[in-house]
Formats: sequence, C-alpha cells, structure tokens
Amino acid sequence: MSLSKPAEVSKLLKKIEADKVKFIRLQFTDITGLPKNVTIPTVQAEKALTEGIWFDGSSIEGFARIEESDMLLKPDPSTYAVLPWKTHEARVARFICDIQSYGNKPFDGDPRYVLRKTIADAAKSGFTFNTGPELEFFLFRMYDGMPTTEFEDHGAYFDLAPTDSAEDVRRDVVLALSDMGFEIEASHHEVADSQHEIDFKYGDALVTADRVITFKFATKSIALDHGLHASFMAKPIAGIAGSGMHTHGSLSKNGKNAFFDANAELQLSDTAMYYIGGILKHAKAITRLANPTINSYKRLVPGYEAPCYISWSAANRSALIRVPAARGNSTRAELRSPDPMCNPYLTFACMLAAGLDGIKHKIMPPEMTNSNIYHMDTRTRKKLNIEMLPGSLTESNEALLSDELLCKVLGDHVVENLSRIAELETESFRLAVHPWELDRYLANY
Repeated sequence: MSLSKPAEVSKLLKKIEADKVKFIRLQFTDITGLPKNVTIPTVQAEKALTEGIWFDGSSIEGFARIEESDMLLKPDPSTYAVLPWKTHEARVARFICDIQSYGNKPFDGDPRYVLRKTIADAAKSGFTFNTGPELEFFLFRMYDGMPTTEFEDHGAYFDLAPTDSAEDVRRDVVLALSDMGFEIEASHHEVADSQHEIDFKYGDALVTADRVITFKFATKSIALDHGLHASFMAKPIAGIAGSGMHTHGSLSKNGKNAFFDANAELQLSDTAMYYIGGILKHAKAITRLANPTINSYKRLVPGYEAPCYISWSAANRSALIRVPAARGNSTRAELRSPDPMCNPYLTFACMLAAGLDGIKHKIMPPEMTNSNIYHMDTRTRKKLNIEMLPGSLTESNEALLSDELLCKVLGDHVVENLSRIAELETESFRLAVHPWELDRYLANY
C-alpha cells in the first residue's frame, strides 16, 4: 500500500537520499513465488510512493491476459531496505509491492494479497498468525557461468571448516540479512554434501513471507559473488537428502500464545489441537502449494527425513506435523512438508485457513503417532488410519480442486492458473525422454 500522508512520503524520500540510493527495485512475486522487479531511478521514487508505477502484467506467470495487462505496483513503505551486497555498484534499495488493477482494486492474482486477506479473516476472530520457516539449500559450483550439481564441500551436519568450505558464503549471507533487519537465529551445514541452512526469527506471516523471498534472492546473489550457485530445488540430486522448508506456525490472541495451556495434556490448548486437526484435514490440498513442482515429489518419499504420511506427534520427526518441546510463548506446530520452491504467501495463507477451519469446526486430530512411520508396513499404517500425502503434482492439484475451502481462499484466478501450470508441467515432463530411460533401455532394446 502506498503512503497517504505527504509528511510520511517526505520522510522516506529523505531516508532514500541519506542512504545515497541511486536505483530502487520495485519487487513482487509471480504466482509460482519467483521474485520479479521493475527498477526505477530515485527521481521516480515520489511518484512510486504516491501514485504507483504501471507495468505490463501479461508476461508474468499467472497474472493477467494480454487484453487486461496494465497493472499497478504500489510499494509497501515498511519493506524499504538497501541491498547491502551491491556496495561495489551504485547503491540499490528495494520495496516489496502490492499489485492493483484499474480503480485501485487489489489484484486477485497477487499472492501477497491472498495472504493479506487470510490474515484479515484471522483478525476477525482476534488471532495473529506467526510463522518461522527453516530454509535448506545447496551450494553448487559453476562453470562458464552455468550452474552444475558439483558439490562445493563434503561437510556433514553441523561440520566446521575446513570440511565446511562454504561457511564464508553463509557468513556473508547472515551479515547481509542482518543489515536488512533480519534477526538470524542460527546457520549451519546440513546433512548432505554442500547443503546448508540459515534460520531467522519467526514473525508475522506477511513479514515472514516477504523475508523468505528476500532470503532466497540474497542467498543466490551472494553465492554468485563467490562463484557458486545457490539452489533451493527440493531434490537436486537423487539418493541424498532433499531441501525442505519446515514451517513453524502459531496463533496469538490478545498478545498471548493461543496454543499454550499450562493445565492441558502436553500443555497444548484446544485451539492448538483444533489448528493441528484443520491442517491434517486439508493436508493433501495444502501439498499443492507447499510442494509446487514435479521435482517436489521426489523429496516426499520415505527414508530421507521428509514427511510423506499424514500424522502428528510431539516428538516423531517422521510425522507431517511435529510439536516441538518448547512451551509458553514458544508453543507451536511445525509443518514439515513444505519445500523452499513454494510460494510462501500462498503456502502460509492455506496453512492459516486450514488451521482456522479446524478451530471453527473444532476438528480434533487423531491420536499421535510416536513410532517411526517409515518402519511401518502398509497394513499397520492402514490400521492406524495413516494416509499418505499426494505422490505427484497431478494428485496434489486434484486434491486442491476438491477442497472447497482452500479454493475459496485462493480465489478462482489463482486456482485456475495453478491448475494450468500443473497440467503444462506434467505434460511437458511426460513427453520428455529422461536420462534414466536411456540408461535403462537404450542398450537392451
């Protein structure tokens, strides 16, 4: 939203001048969650803040048709930040923007607007939604300016240099994000070779979604400065762990954590239990948003710490939802299925809507599953009523289309475009001849 008071605009323009910014990126995301931007010189900053900047939306994935392509970028003043890794060039700042169409109407296909609406629905019941994602990524070597899948290091979980030779990249990412106002909680090497994780403090879901996009953009830019490629692909290499985006969620009411009840079993309130019940009810449809690509489903398989069964537990890391041990203001539910290819705005919106549905209809989750589900056979899982998440993009898209609540939350424009993307990707993959097929069949047939 643009600033309405001239005094506030003037204050921000003075800030831009004091920061010696020469160019401003007006940033937004397409329906798949990829960041896009229009760059303007600072002389256009006042116009952007007061009127917005028009752009052609017809070429943006999931946006407008060509006959209705004019769209307006409206900078959100609270998102102003100088990009600290651009110090060797003219200084660049950015605003994250909301998107409007003619008549200053919010654009239904703007992922940020979808989350805004869902947050507003939660506020009607007095709830504030906080999220805390944990993003994993790989750092691969590059040759001739092109990314490869060659490891930069062969470190393992929590390793140090020299085994973790990419710790300098993580350090530079942490420093840059800290300069942009992130509160970094931890950074470390992950399980697989060249795999890393940086965690930042939880916060309001909209702010956190903005930060997920910024985090990925910053990490890719800084890795490139080191001659490396940062990949947030869910499963870039077969046979090793993929990258997840475990997302902690909690609701607050009147400034207090609504999930904590000191006198309840496990000290989890009815609100927490109903929230978990709602997430589990809508889990198959949420998968379409949390795991948005064909590649995503090569991570959601048994044996690599990624959940593929619909269950919950206070300890079991093979469950879809885990409740960490912390209580009091830190009581939360961790959804372990999302991967970092997801659009955080749409994923958080569907998580929240599902949780609110559970609260509204008092949906209790089934009994906890404390045994390792990966070690159960099909008969045992069936006896315990443990279902599997969708095994493909097609399955998850069908689950979304059959989920009336989440389709309503996302809106017709978003749902239609998500379906179109799923169909196109599936057909393209179906027609491709994969190297696996050549290795298996070419010599023998």
